[in-house]
Amino acid sequence: MTRVNVPGELLRWARERAGLGIDVLASRFPTLAEWESGDKKPTLKQLENYAKATRTPVGYFFLPEPPEEPLPIPDFRTMGGRPIDRPSPDLIEMVLACRERQEWFRDYAQAIGAERLQFVGSATVDSPIVETAAAIRAKLGFELDARSRCPTWTEALRTFIAQADGLGVLVMCSGIVMNNTHRQLDPREFRGFALVDERAPLVFINGKDSKAAQMFTLAHELAHVWLGQSAISDSTVAARDQNAVETWCNRVAAEMLVPLETVENSLRAGEALPDTVARMTRTFKVSSLVILQRLRDARLLSWSEFEQAYDDEVRRLEDLPRPSGGGDFYLTAAVRYSRRFASALVESTMEGHTLYRDAFRMLGISKTETFNELGRSLVIDR
Repeated sequence: MTRVNVPGELLRWARERAGLGIDVLASRFPTLAEWESGDKKPTLKQLENYAKATRTPVGYFFLPEPPEEPLPIPDFRTMGGRPIDRPSPDLIEMVLACRERQEWFRDYAQAIGAERLQFVGSATVDSPIVETAAAIRAKLGFELDARSRCPTWTEALRTFIAQADGLGVLVMCSGIVMNNTHRQLDPREFRGFALVDERAPLVFINGKDSKAAQMFTLAHELAHVWLGQSAISDSTVAARDQNAVETWCNRVAAEMLVPLETVENSLRAGEALPDTVARMTRTFKVSSLVILQRLRDARLLSWSEFEQAYDDEVRRLEDLPRPSGGGDFYLTAAVRYSRRFASALVESTMEGHTLYRDAFRMLGISKTETFNELGRSLVIDR
């Protein structure tokens, strides 16, 4: 039986890159520890299976050393105040998939004579926070009254996404890699990212996060679009040790969703803090962490009070179950792919301007029947 001479360092790198421990893979690859130490070598079939299990291109195992895999956009994610060194295969694949979709839509927009979107790059980190947030809200038309009338966070988020998408921003929200339910995205790694372009700005939201957290992520990434700077970040309202860009985007997002003047005007004398937070989260359709930060911004909480309340709330939220996702593929398609992008891609393909092969790849589907039904669902759901 032919064995493949793969350096143990590459096998270890692939496992760690996928965030997997030896114990997780032991049942499928009982001699993995010996492969990594060099005492044994895998067969070609075993190597192919290992590549699949670790989501690693099999060709990487024939390189002399582990390859560098930098993200093609600035990475502002941090863990404990320090940058995160290695993106997961899931994150890399989603960024690259969204880049391909964006490039296709940019070419499509140019072909049909679409004008550049003037709001892209219209702000700088020196732009006033309150005025910039108000300008974004006005451009979207998503004001507080409309948001508070939404019966659920899900409805508020869908409205927010639809208005950003209608403005020209390709908003894509998914909790899995393409359509693979076995590859779920981890919001602890990233909450979203923005890919800036004058004709095809794109925002991706991690659908595995809570709906309230997704509201803030979308607002944060829209601030990146207004700033004209692509980035991936954790978009946490009270994140510390961030650079000037992330701090500015967080402040704009918080003001966009929860205007400080409105917070001050809606306070009730004698109301306990937990009741105030609960009431305002329902009104503004944002997370309790955002409300706590805005109460701190309004100087209604001391720094020590804010830190204690914020840390307690983080622990409470961490114990809550994550969204399960799923649902009808066609009902969620407009959110997963961006209605603007999916409608344009289906139309272009049907008219013969785009190959079915390319459309299928960008949508992560393999059947013509699925593609045709997707087109019908987009028309019906208008």
